[in-house]
Amino acid sequence: MKSVDETPGSETENNNQERENQSVTSHNRSLLLSDPWKPYRRHRAIVKECLLKLGCCLGAMCGIEWYGYAALGILMAFLSFLMDLSVTMLLRAHQWLYMKLEGNSLLQFFCWTLYPSCLCAVASSFSHNICPFSTGSGIPEVRAMLAGIKLPHYLSLTNMFTKYLGLICTLAAGSTVFLGKVGPFVHLSTMVGAYLNNLCTVLQANKKDKEAGEMLVVAAAVGVASCFGAPISGVLFSVEVMCSHFALRHYVPCFFSAAFGALTFSLFSVWSGNGETLQALFKTNFPTALPFYPLEILLFAFLGLFCGAVSCCYLFCHRWILQFTKTNSVFIKMLTTETGLYSGMVAFLLAFVTFPHFAGQFMASKYTTKQLLTSLLDSRQWSSRPHNASVQLEPESLLEWSSSGRPFYLSLAFFLLMKMWMLVLACTLPVPAGYFMPVFVYGAALGRLLGEGVAYVFSTGVTSRQQWGSINPGGYALAGAAALSGAVTHTLSPALLAIELTGQFSHAVPVLLATLLANALARSGNRPSFYDALSISKKLPHLPSLKKACPWCDMIHPFCRLPSTPVGQVLGAKSVQLQKAAGPAEVQHAVNSSTETQIPVVDSDESQILLGFVLRSELLMFLRHSKTETFEKHLDEVCCIHPTSVLLSPHNTVQEAHSILSLDGAETLFVTERGRLVGLITWPEMKKILEDLAEEI
Repeated sequence: MKSVDETPGSETENNNQERENQSVTSHNRSLLLSDPWKPYRRHRAIVKECLLKLGCCLGAMCGIEWYGYAALGILMAFLSFLMDLSVTMLLRAHQWLYMKLEGNSLLQFFCWTLYPSCLCAVASSFSHNICPFSTGSGIPEVRAMLAGIKLPHYLSLTNMFTKYLGLICTLAAGSTVFLGKVGPFVHLSTMVGAYLNNLCTVLQANKKDKEAGEMLVVAAAVGVASCFGAPISGVLFSVEVMCSHFALRHYVPCFFSAAFGALTFSLFSVWSGNGETLQALFKTNFPTALPFYPLEILLFAFLGLFCGAVSCCYLFCHRWILQFTKTNSVFIKMLTTETGLYSGMVAFLLAFVTFPHFAGQFMASKYTTKQLLTSLLDSRQWSSRPHNASVQLEPESLLEWSSSGRPFYLSLAFFLLMKMWMLVLACTLPVPAGYFMPVFVYGAALGRLLGEGVAYVFSTGVTSRQQWGSINPGGYALAGAAALSGAVTHTLSPALLAIELTGQFSHAVPVLLATLLANALARSGNRPSFYDALSISKKLPHLPSLKKACPWCDMIHPFCRLPSTPVGQVLGAKSVQLQKAAGPAEVQHAVNSSTETQIPVVDSDESQILLGFVLRSELLMFLRHSKTETFEKHLDEVCCIHPTSVLLSPHNTVQEAHSILSLDGAETLFVTERGRLVGLITWPEMKKILEDLAEEI
């Protein structure tokens, strides 16, 4: 029975709409079935048709891209948990074999050294032979892609597979090699994000394609959130490190996907039995009644400055080793033809130094990276343990640090001295590896040494206030970890990451203060950060990194001043342009002479006043219409002249033009002077300028 309010024509309109939907569906089906060059085209068509129907159902609730963001977070959390599980099993196998050989030092030595050497050799050879782009961190390449540089090989499925397996082998080498997974996992996240973006584009059917760069920005945040279960610091990392210009529209997708990744990662930890409920990755027991004394702020400030000075030393050594490997003929040959042999030799050297019956007994070498950080963040004072060990057992965190019978502070000092050059040497390994977590642990060791020294001084009666003896050295370790890693990467996100990893919000102020001071010292002199140095070494056309190349070049090159060069000096020959009253002949000449998608339109050839631009597709349509019509029409009578949203002056710099192209996402910028068209600069031209700059530095 029809409703009283229903109009007579509503049924006809509904029938027409149903017919249109059926015609659209049949049209899509016919297009899907008309691919004779593809194998299994009928099966492909069925799958695509199902995806289109699924997209219509999901899109009725919210945009398809939001399902992609959620899927990205869940997938990366699963991959992170699977990687951690695989690495844990390999590390336990190594420890089991080492313990079974107890009593035979020679066999233990071979077990300790050959196991990580073989893993690094396999990771290097596997990566070099299958996909050479999979080695290293991957963050410099992702930053270049987010800045507009197309590097399709770095987002391939082969690269993702190779990097994932190679990273497992690298991490399974343990704290001997002392490398992490943050950078490669961010790269893996962007690969998964790129494929999910393509899937969302297919599901959106007739809708306008979403910008692929947005999914990559979100993937960078998810990579960090899935590693540690820290969504907020993951988004801040994406803002600071990955993007030259972070758009406000990216905030909500980044937090949405990072929250899914962090939640899924934590749930996997609970379901695997590692925790009873959702909690911080590193358990700490800092006192909450009085976490730190007000005057300790000065000590935290000193720690920040000290970490800034250490970061300058580390970055200098890192830049030196990068340049040395690029100029030394022996290293060039080894890193190009004998990557497996080189990785095995370096890993053997590092394992030899960390052998527990050799120098490793002074470095807590039996601890994994997670165990090292957990021990350093212990809130109990190691210096206040009783002299009679039979009365009270030593804390578990102190067992390896004092196992050699020497005072723990000598072991900490020896650890810091040796790990500096060992980490610099490990950075040359051609394997998939991250370099953030080792620096984080190194900073924790710096803070722990200072915290134990302060606790010892105030507990021996230097001050009359007895409560100063309850100083928490773990708080100094937390601040040192954030300060050093933040100074090395020139970011503040490690301060928030340190708090999210431990859940110790009571130390937010001292941790942030130490990180700020360390950054101030590390950034002085316009020094490049760790990732900037990698971008410069790999000659990536990433302008923010290239601007910092000059302070550590052997000689200042004229190309170093290119970012501050006016745009008018780099403009080439004047581009093709059209008058608003142009006819078919002039339009045909412009189409034949130019390959640009946007062709400028001026008032006249005499005035050269820019009116806007016309699309190439509209010009082709204008030419087709002019052939069928008897009388001739002008350009402004048929085509739409689009106004330009952004105009450049010849006095604007190349850096400003690059910023506008990156932020606006435009392919062409028109350069005018007092309204007169001077020329235009396109993204391919800007990319060529940056590539020349990268090659010359």
